[in-house]
Amino acid sequence: MPIFNRKLKIFSGNANLSLAEEIAEYLGVSVGESKVSRFSDGEIQVKINESVRGADVFVIQPTCYPVNENIMELLITVDALKRASARRITAVIPYYGYARQDRKARARDPITAKLLANIITASGAMRVITMDLHAGQIQGFFDIPVDHLPGVPILAEYFLSKNLKDVIVVSPDLGGVTRSRDMAERIGASIAIIDKRRPEPNVAEIMNIIGEVEGKTVVMIDDIIDTAGTITQGAEALLERGAREVYACCTHGVLSGPAIERLQKSPIKEVVITNTIPLPEHKAIGKIRVLSVAPLLGEAIIRIHEDLSVSKLFA
Repeated sequence: MPIFNRKLKIFSGNANLSLAEEIAEYLGVSVGESKVSRFSDGEIQVKINESVRGADVFVIQPTCYPVNENIMELLITVDALKRASARRITAVIPYYGYARQDRKARARDPITAKLLANIITASGAMRVITMDLHAGQIQGFFDIPVDHLPGVPILAEYFLSKNLKDVIVVSPDLGGVTRSRDMAERIGASIAIIDKRRPEPNVAEIMNIIGEVEGKTVVMIDDIIDTAGTITQGAEALLERGAREVYACCTHGVLSGPAIERLQKSPIKEVVITNTIPLPEHKAIGKIRVLSVAPLLGEAIIRIHEDLSVSKLFA
């Protein structure tokens, strides 16, 4: 869908340039001319090589690994655009890092998700587009508008196309029930819940399964697959309870540490993720399927640029 208003511009850091190029192609524009480089001591330097005066600018930059480097690239790019007299700057952050640090779980814990929101706002961003925040209340950490896009419709459309039989959607924890219910309604399935506890970060223990999964084709859905401990343990527990086969899906494939090895050895038939985070070649194993969020983000950008409702995309 071409955008004829020359005042709309797309820029990108190094975090996910391929996604930025997909979005730009969808919009019928080119990614803006800029260069992100490093000084010899590691400091980040950003150069905007075209005029952005009076432009409506969208900066595509998920804050994925290397998290702190990508955050700084985003902040410096936004600051450069602000000082170059851009009319409006929207930070498009498909994956919002530090989102799991959204509350004080113990005494003296920081709330880093809020700190990051403050820093992004201070850098000059006037609006944020993001997808599937780990906790929806993070929207309230910002004092600027936030468009929070869901990944479930993209995942649901894919599983509908597979024509699976006797499907049940399983939430890997109690916190993901709303997401699982949304998925189940979209594909016409019932839901079940895995009751787990997490004694420490990236460690999960399966306690119980709430719901009947025997003889069912299971679709487990989460917002993030990080080390893949929860999802692989869950798959094993579901098969022990009589599930016929297990699929797993999420919006953000962080896939850190032992994730790939665990998924490779797991009984999961297919793992479906989106490209909010780029999948490096060495992690692209056969059972991982990547879906594109570029059309969804592109539509959100069009609607914001033309002052139309973004909530229409949530249906």
